[in-house]
Amino acid sequence: MPEIAPFKGIVYGPDLSGDAANLICPPYDAIPPAMQQELYERSDYNAVRLELPSEADPYAAASSRLREWLESGVLTQDSETALYPCFQTFEDEHGVTRTRKGLFAALRLYDFSEGEVLPHERTLSGPKADRLKMFRETGANISSIFGLYADSSRRLDEAISEFAEQHEPLIDATIQGVRNRLWRVADPALISVAQSVLAEQKVYIADGHHRYETGIAYRNERAASNPGHTGREPYNYIMTYLSNIYDEGLLILPIHRLVHGIESFDPEHFIAQLDRWFTVWELPGRSALDEFLETGDSAKVFGIVLPGMTLGISLDPKPSEVLSTPVPEALQSLDVVVLHDLVLGQILGISSEAMARQSNLTYTSKTADVFEAVASGKAQVGIVLRPVRVEQVISVSVSGEAMPQKSTWFYPKVMTGMVFHALEKEV
Repeated sequence: MPEIAPFKGIVYGPDLSGDAANLICPPYDAIPPAMQQELYERSDYNAVRLELPSEADPYAAASSRLREWLESGVLTQDSETALYPCFQTFEDEHGVTRTRKGLFAALRLYDFSEGEVLPHERTLSGPKADRLKMFRETGANISSIFGLYADSSRRLDEAISEFAEQHEPLIDATIQGVRNRLWRVADPALISVAQSVLAEQKVYIADGHHRYETGIAYRNERAASNPGHTGREPYNYIMTYLSNIYDEGLLILPIHRLVHGIESFDPEHFIAQLDRWFTVWELPGRSALDEFLETGDSAKVFGIVLPGMTLGISLDPKPSEVLSTPVPEALQSLDVVVLHDLVLGQILGISSEAMARQSNLTYTSKTADVFEAVASGKAQVGIVLRPVRVEQVISVSVSGEAMPQKSTWFYPKVMTGMVFHALEKEV
C-alpha cells in the first residue's frame, strides 16, 4: 500500500509563470549539450540552471541559485500542502492528439524488497553519485520520477479531469511540441481520493530509476544523521509524477538501434546469418516496414535497414531455443531481449560491455533517423523495433527482473520546472 502525501510545492512566482515555456526543461538525462545551451539562452531563470547547470561545480551552482531564486521571489513555496495534477497534450506519430493525465505527489520511499515500488531497469553507479550530490547540495527534488499504477476504475483520473475542467491551470506551457498544464489541488476530499486509490496499488517506475534509488540513499543518510528522525520528514518521500496505465494518453515509444563500427561488416553475410533463425522478407520501404511491424503477431519481429535495402524478419524458433543463456519467461516475451542476445550478440558479436559503452551501438526513437543514419553511412545497419507494451513493463517489474538497456521511452518526458519538492522541511 504505497503512501502518497501532498506537499508544499515550490513553483515559479506569478511574475514569471506566464512565460513558463521559457522556464521548463526536460529531465537532466534527456538534455544533450546543445539543448542545454539553448535552454540557458531562453531565460536567466530556466529550470535547466537548477537541473543541469553548466558551471564547473554544478551542484554548488544549483544550490546557491535555488536559494537566490527563493529569496528574490523568482520561486515561491506554497503555504499549504497540495497535489499537482499535470496534463501533457501532444500528437503521436500518426497525427492523433493525445493527453496523458497524471499528478505530482510526494511518494514515500520504499526499498524494492518491500514490494510497494517496483523497478524494471538496472541502474548505474555514475548517475546515482551525480544525483546524490545534487540532493545533498540543494536539499530538493528538482525533477520528479515517473511512476505508473493500475486502476481500471479510473476513479482518480475522473476526479482530476473534473477538477481541471473547472479551474484555470497555474502553468500552461508548450515546449518541444508538448503542451504542459499544471494545477494545484488542496481540497482534502480530492486528496483523499488520490490516497485511497494509490493505497490499493503498487507503483511501477516508468522513468527515473536512478533518482529513486538516490532518494533512498539520501533518506538513509539523513535518517542516520538526525537524532530526532520520525519518518515523516520530507526526505522520506520523493516527488513523483503518477499516471494510470489505463490512461488513454499513456504512450511508450520504441527505441531503435543503430549499429556502427563493426569491422569487415558484410551485409550479405549478415542476411545469410539472419536467415538461419528468421523468416526474412524484403520490403519496398519505410511504409511497408511500418505495416509489417504493426501486423506482426506474437512472434519476435524486427525491421532491418541496410544501404538500399529494407527487410522484415520474424523469429522462427521459440526464444528459449535461441538465447545463449536461460532467461525468465517475463523477459522472453520482449523483442529486445532476443535482439540483444541473438542478433547483436551472437550474430554481430557485440558484447554487452560494448553495448553499454555505445562502442558499436547508439539509439533513436525515430524511425526516420534510422533510415537517415544508414543512408548517410553513420550506421552500418539500423534495427527497428516495436514498442514495449505497458503490460510487459509491469510483468518484468513484478518478476524482479530487469529489461535490457534502452528498452522503453515513455513519451513525453515529464518536464522539470513545473513544481519542485523541498526535502528539508516537515511535510
